[in-house]
Amino acid sequence: AGATLVGCSGSSGDGDVIKIGVFEPLTGANGAGGADEYDGIKLANKLAPTVLGKKVQLVAVDNKSDKVEAANAATVLVQKEKVKAVIGSWGSSLSMAGGPIFAEAKVPAVAVSATNPNVTKGNPFYFRVCFIDPFQGTVGANFVLKDLKLKKAVVMIDNSSDYSKGLAKFFKEAYTKGGGTIAAEEAYLQKDKDFKAILTKIKGMSPEVIYLPGYYEEVGMIAKQAREMGISI
Repeated sequence: AGATLVGCSGSSGDGDVIKIGVFEPLTGANGAGGADEYDGIKLANKLAPTVLGKKVQLVAVDNKSDKVEAANAATVLVQKEKVKAVIGSWGSSLSMAGGPIFAEAKVPAVAVSATNPNVTKGNPFYFRVCFIDPFQGTVGANFVLKDLKLKKAVVMIDNSSDYSKGLAKFFKEAYTKGGGTIAAEEAYLQKDKDFKAILTKIKGMSPEVIYLPGYYEEVGMIAKQAREMGISI
């Protein structure tokens, strides 16, 4: 599967070592996010290196920010490495790609930051530690309406991301229910770099706010290009 294995050599969880899989995008579009989570996992391992009297061995497999590679990485973890549990992935789509494989192998997985409800829905072996899209989208909408007092929004959605689509869905529901107006929905894809056509269209609508539930790589470019075009909302 072209996986990258990281960790010390050792026995399986049946001996004096318990193997925990690290299921993260260490390369590709989501690589920086996956690396951040892996740093946190390694810190936790350093602070608590044993469990049940056994040494914890981390086995990291790069899911490469790709859904197909994520399924391959999950398969490597449960079939080849025979890990006892899994942490990850950064990115809801990647977690969802690995979910059925973890469930079939009956290996529990814990997502650190995957927010889409479908990561855990119908999968008794997938858990999470962060707030989900229905909560985050609603809080965002309430903040825009009640604190910023802005009633006209444009939503920009990353159509290649279940994370982005999920947050957008629940933001729109709460925002319109609270009296806000969605002037338009505009879509883009990961790896897009030129957003000027979309931003020109948005500028002509004169919205009060742009709701942009995306990943840092594209969001940073969108924000920079918007400011360069004089969009100061």
